[in-house]
Amino acid sequence: MKLSKFKFNLPEESIGLHPAKNRDESRMMVVHSKTGKIEHKIFKDILGYFGYKDVFIFNDTMVFPARLYGNKEKTGAKIEVFLLRELNPEFRLWDVLVDPARKIRIGNKLYFGEDDSMVAEVIDNTTSRGRTLRFLYDGPHEEFKKALYALGEMPIPSYINRKVVPEDTERYQTIFAKNEGAVIAPSSGLHFSRELMKRLEIKGCEFAFITIHSGLGTFRDIDVEDLTKHKMDSEEIMIAGEAVKIVNQAKDEHRQICAVGSSVLRAIESTVTTKGHLKEYTGWTNKFIFPPYDFSVATGMVTNFHMPLSTMLMQTAAFGGYDLIMETYNIAVKEGYRFGAYGDAMLII
Repeated sequence: MKLSKFKFNLPEESIGLHPAKNRDESRMMVVHSKTGKIEHKIFKDILGYFGYKDVFIFNDTMVFPARLYGNKEKTGAKIEVFLLRELNPEFRLWDVLVDPARKIRIGNKLYFGEDDSMVAEVIDNTTSRGRTLRFLYDGPHEEFKKALYALGEMPIPSYINRKVVPEDTERYQTIFAKNEGAVIAPSSGLHFSRELMKRLEIKGCEFAFITIHSGLGTFRDIDVEDLTKHKMDSEEIMIAGEAVKIVNQAKDEHRQICAVGSSVLRAIESTVTTKGHLKEYTGWTNKFIFPPYDFSVATGMVTNFHMPLSTMLMQTAAFGGYDLIMETYNIAVKEGYRFGAYGDAMLII
């Protein structure tokens, strides 16, 4: 499978710049992978496709305000710092990306906040853009994190070409977000409202929650035509016993199992047994899924409409079938569906 097969023309006006007024009222394209039938619905219509003992697998990661703006010592040059992950809480060490990277070297100090209340020192260069920062802060760790996050803003994707606004604090986060660690929201989970979750529960649907801390590697450009040569960045995943029990029981009873998002689909395929059951796991995955691929656990998938040449599009095409999914994307553009994290949804069953 070649990279160029996932190129399509996406008009700029097709990218969703703001979320739908109500979470569960985005548009939803329903794709029947076996027959090729396509339906145009509203997201809350998902109620009509699932019933008693069917399972939804959600990613309960919590996005933190990872994008900061600071100034370099002496020159005052404006520097964007993107927090990736905390390396050492005791020493306040963080793995970050900086932009522009060429201006930042080991030993440089960066100042954040209107009164320069937060100071960080560059102590390592890890990649062309990556750095390790040590924040110089005296006080308890929780106090430090609170102060650091107060300076940051929600890291909405760069293709959403606008400034971060107050609504992003709530809407670029799922209602079931629990475990902090992601810099990318599980966008298909953003469509689920409390009312919809309750109605699914009343129908007898069951929910399994796992944690995948999605990083910026999801958006990293693929620079090889032969997809077998692409290496995915690793993401941290946690699948506990309760989720394993719910999913495996549904599988044994031949119920529907719906993976909500490409991050969930990748995580469960990374931790499946030879008999097709889910297993408990805490660790990392760099699994890269593209067509053709045989899936072991999920019978359905909720996903958004993704960018051209993206790994999420490739995974969606692997699940729904390359020809069918690329056809649906052409239809989505013509029919005015919104693409991206604040875009509309696709249900593949």
